[in-house]
Amino acid sequence: MKKGILVVSFGTSHPDTRAVTIDAIENEIRVFCRNLPVYRAWTSKMIITKLKNTTGEAIPTVWEALSQMRKDGITDICIQPTHVINGIENDCMKKDASAFLDHFHSISFGAPLISSTKDMREIVQIIGSSFSHLSPSEALVLMGHGSEHYANTVYPALDYMFKEMGYPNIHMGTVEAYPELIHVTELLKKHDVKKVHLAPFMIVAGDHANNDMAGDENSSWKSVFKNAGYDVICHLKGLGEYPEIRNMLVKHLKAVL
Repeated sequence: MKKGILVVSFGTSHPDTRAVTIDAIENEIRVFCRNLPVYRAWTSKMIITKLKNTTGEAIPTVWEALSQMRKDGITDICIQPTHVINGIENDCMKKDASAFLDHFHSISFGAPLISSTKDMREIVQIIGSSFSHLSPSEALVLMGHGSEHYANTVYPALDYMFKEMGYPNIHMGTVEAYPELIHVTELLKKHDVKKVHLAPFMIVAGDHANNDMAGDENSSWKSVFKNAGYDVICHLKGLGEYPEIRNMLVKHLKAVL
C-alpha cells in the first residue's frame, strides 16, 4: 500500500497571488506530509487552458492527476481541497474522483475551508483579529465569490457571526449570490461610516479581487463606495496568505489521514 495526497484548488492566472496562496498551502502540506508524495490539480479548465497558452505550464485536472497517481503506484488517495465552501467546485471534484473508485484501494476527502460552525468561528476570529485596528467610523467589507449552491448560506451566516462575535463593522458580500453589494451598501447607510476597507474572501486575490473589487470601472466595488462618498482602501490579500487559514486546511487533511 502506498498513500498519496492530492491538493485540489480552483486555480488562478495571477502568479503573484498564486505564490503566496495556492503554492504556500501546497508547501505547508508537503512539510506536514513529509513522507508522502503530494500532487496538484486545479478544477478551472479555463484557467488551466489560459496558462498553457500563455506560459506553457501544464496544470493537471483532477482526472489527469489521479491518472498519474495510479501510474505512479499510489493505492490510497487523500484529496484535500482548498475551496472556501463545500459548493459546486467541490461537488465536481468529488464527481471526477468517483470515476476512480475502482482503481484505488481507498479515496478519502478532507473538508473545504469552511465546513462547520467551528470553522466559521475560527475564520471570524482570524479576520477580526487582523482588522482589529478599525475605528468606529471604518468598516471592512469582504468580497466572497457566492454560489447558487445551497452551501452559499455560509456567507450570510458569517456576516451574522462577525456581529455576534464582537465585530459589528465587518460585513460580508458576494459577487454572484447573497448577500449582494446592494445589501452591504444599504446597511452601511445606517451607520456613521467614513472609510471602507475592501478585502477578498477568496483563497487567492485574483481576477475578482483585482477587477470586480479593486478595479477602476464604475461597476467595481471600489468605485461604488467611492461614488457613495466613502474613502476606500483595497487590501489585495487572499485568504491563503493567512498562516492560520493555511493551518486550518492542514488540520482538515490531518483529520482524514
